[in-house]
Amino acid sequence: MSVEDAVAYMTGTAALPRLNGELVFDAPWESRAFGLAVGLSQAGSFTWDEFRERLIVEIAAWEAAGHPAEEWSYYERWLAALESILEAKGIAGGEEIDALMDAIAATPEH
Repeated sequence: MSVEDAVAYMTGTAALPRLNGELVFDAPWESRAFGLAVGLSQAGSFTWDEFRERLIVEIAAWEAAGHPAEEWSYYERWLAALESILEAKGIAGGEEIDALMDAIAATPEH
């Protein structure tokens, strides 16, 4: 299965936010983080299943911590999963990840 198909058919707690079948991003950084994870997986940096498993772990940890529902952000959990897998795979660590995420956040909308 291709990464695109794996992303399209994510279910359960890891399922992407959608409205009428279309992906929903509330801020530009969310779509950039999404694209970065998909692109890195397509490039072979990690498998999509590895990323999805980390996302599920991040969602479960957030839920177990007892945060108020109004603080929920799917893409903050997505970003935490991405940071975790980048560090675990030795692709980027602490300061490198922070710099990358700052660059993503600062990129103007098109």
